[in-house]
Amino acid sequence: MTQALNIERWNLECLFNNTDHRTDLNGVDRLIVRRGQPFTVSLYLRSGHYQPGVSSLDCVAETGPQPSEQYGTRASFGLSANIDTSRWSATVTSPPGDMVALSVCSAPDAPIGRYTLTLGQSSRIEFILLFNPWCPGDVVYMDNEQSLAEYVLAQDGIIFRGSYKHPIPTPWNFGQFESGILDVCLRILDMNPKCLKNPGKDCSGRRNPIYVSRVLSAMVNCNDDKGVLLGRWTDDYDGGVSPMFWRGSVEILRNWDTQACQPVRYGQCWVFAAVACSVSRALGIPCRVVTNYLSAHDTNSNLTIERYINENGDPIQSREMIWNYHCWVESWMTRPDLKPDFNGWQASDPTPQEKSEGVYCCGPIPLRAIKEGELTFKYDAPFVFAEVNADVITYMKKKDGSTSNVTNNTVVGQKISTKSVGSDAREDITHLYKYPEGSDEEREAFKKANHQNKLLKQQENQGLHLTIKVTSDMRKGCDFDVFAVVTNNTQSEKKCRLVFGSCALSYNGIMGENCGFKDLLNVELSPGGERRVPLRLNYSKYGDHLTEDNLIRLAALLLDYGTGEATLAVRNIVLENPEIKVRILGEPKENRKLAAELTLKNPLPESLENCCFSIEGANLTGGHAISERLGFSVGPGEDAKVKIYFTPTHSGLRKLVVDFDSNKLCHVKGYRNVIIGK
Repeated sequence: MTQALNIERWNLECLFNNTDHRTDLNGVDRLIVRRGQPFTVSLYLRSGHYQPGVSSLDCVAETGPQPSEQYGTRASFGLSANIDTSRWSATVTSPPGDMVALSVCSAPDAPIGRYTLTLGQSSRIEFILLFNPWCPGDVVYMDNEQSLAEYVLAQDGIIFRGSYKHPIPTPWNFGQFESGILDVCLRILDMNPKCLKNPGKDCSGRRNPIYVSRVLSAMVNCNDDKGVLLGRWTDDYDGGVSPMFWRGSVEILRNWDTQACQPVRYGQCWVFAAVACSVSRALGIPCRVVTNYLSAHDTNSNLTIERYINENGDPIQSREMIWNYHCWVESWMTRPDLKPDFNGWQASDPTPQEKSEGVYCCGPIPLRAIKEGELTFKYDAPFVFAEVNADVITYMKKKDGSTSNVTNNTVVGQKISTKSVGSDAREDITHLYKYPEGSDEEREAFKKANHQNKLLKQQENQGLHLTIKVTSDMRKGCDFDVFAVVTNNTQSEKKCRLVFGSCALSYNGIMGENCGFKDLLNVELSPGGERRVPLRLNYSKYGDHLTEDNLIRLAALLLDYGTGEATLAVRNIVLENPEIKVRILGEPKENRKLAAELTLKNPLPESLENCCFSIEGANLTGGHAISERLGFSVGPGEDAKVKIYFTPTHSGLRKLVVDFDSNKLCHVKGYRNVIIGK
């Protein structure tokens, strides 16, 4: 006859368990474990001893407001001889006595979230269960320690912005283990409309990272729900801050949580993606932010972006845009809902662009499905396929109302980038989305995707070739030249008109004011000849028109008087901000006060007012930014310089993210990697 253990008290051994489950950076004051991996609880008995084969213990694990065995949100189990890591199980690992070491293992497909574990009649312990990419039985399993260190445990990273000719690394503090952030991430799941409508079913869905990542892609934006961020793509940031203001996800997530789930103002694509990455890593899903340069926004799913220009080469705005870059996230998981070979990285996009199943969300879709042109696969394959593959057709609208085709060499989906594992270098992952241009495999993928335009496009014989060339000295504050280069590859003389213009540009393709313009009515080219036409860009002209993205769109339009044909060349350039020099003063050790000495040289021909430096870093600055304002203006060529003090709390390699802001130089970013000793 069995005898139930009479438990007086227990110890959750949080330091040991959390360290063993790689959750100790969340703190060791409560139990946070990963699914499919045993954890140990020490039980102290009120009376009697544990006797193998005689002592019994009924265990019940429950999550969510309506736990049920049918939904998988309730599990009942007793003591067994050994742990079974394929299901909920428990065993005693200590010798007989009045202290019992109880080993408990959750199922590798158990829903994640807050749990109550009832032991016997009255002992109730609470813990949080996360996805486990270290567990071969978990669908997020990743078989590479370096990759896991980067995509789950790294609390900081690099997001690539700028332009495809000049990718600019921007540091970001993901901060997924900072105090209270895990609770905010679980609250995001609890506030999603599916949970509010049917909490039992939603909690059951949390066993599945496909479901969770789709919920996150909807909840990071606030378009249909009490989501985290409100997007804004104009220069008016009233009631909030510019998306460029943010240095990391921690402040955004905390603001949402403390302001009763009101959306934080404002985000743009890299902010949406970075916050989704923080939440995914916090929950245990391997995740990374990726950047697609020249990213198409196809609103009617015909895989074609139709652009219109006037006779000066100025674009006529439409809903279909080519973004200078666009960021989304990739999450690592198997796809048992699809046929084999579509496991691994899955793209999902939390930036609200188009509705999917009636909600502003996108993905997850396997990268392999995009590469192979499998557009019927879940979720949202046509939209992502178009972002990296859409054809661009340009028409000129003439004054008389007629339109004509313009030759244009814009190729979308360039230099798809993410941070490398273990270093700050850029890794080019274009090959995961696309076959090499012009290859047989690319043609097969286009056939499968019914991408007729790309299949029909023959390599047109470019009689007149037009390109835009730039120099390396394009820094903010400088005057510099850009060049339109026209080459005549025909056997006959050519007479042309060349319109060469520039305007400020937002990263999502919205045009601003003119920064310099030239219209040459009589460009003559002999057979085989070349003409190089300079356009001077002066800071006095472009300085006040630049957006925070520091982008200028260069467009050259060539009209052949003989044939009436038009050729368009477009190039977006990004002006370099000055570097912030970061010196660490003092010996970098845990719980020892350090100083960061920050210096920025003013590159502009005018003074900087209202200068402010800020620093932020996971386990470096106490989970918030520390700012220091200068009480004086900084003249042309002078240094802005401050010291900011901070106290690291954990050892290891950490990234100190630095920001400089002023009236004329806005949100200049920098960083310094710091190794903190014990």
